[in-house]
Amino acid sequence: MKFLLDAQLPPHLAKALTRAGHGAKHVYDCGLLTAKDRDIWQFATKEGAAVVTKDSDFAAMRMHAPSGPAVIWLRLGNVSNDAVIKVLLSSLPEIAAAIEAGEGVVEVR
Repeated sequence: MKFLLDAQLPPHLAKALTRAGHGAKHVYDCGLLTAKDRDIWQFATKEGAAVVTKDSDFAAMRMHAPSGPAVIWLRLGNVSNDAVIKVLLSSLPEIAAAIEAGEGVVEVR
């Protein structure tokens, strides 16, 4: 699976996902740190990557779009970066199953 991490997530989350056997890039690594959501969306679509975000805007975009990248919406509140990494890595099997089943938005709590 490929992931594109949004700006509010720690760049080292991409490294953790890569170590877990997935393709992962942070928007910083792609020159998209200050890009508009639409540009990030288009990049993820072109790359075949799911957008990982805490931003409800991407979830709303995907809910209203007939196609586009899957969105993994992290709804964890104010937690440490280590907690974000732990929750995301432990949720990967469920995330993959949901995306394979055709879900456009996968909420992780």
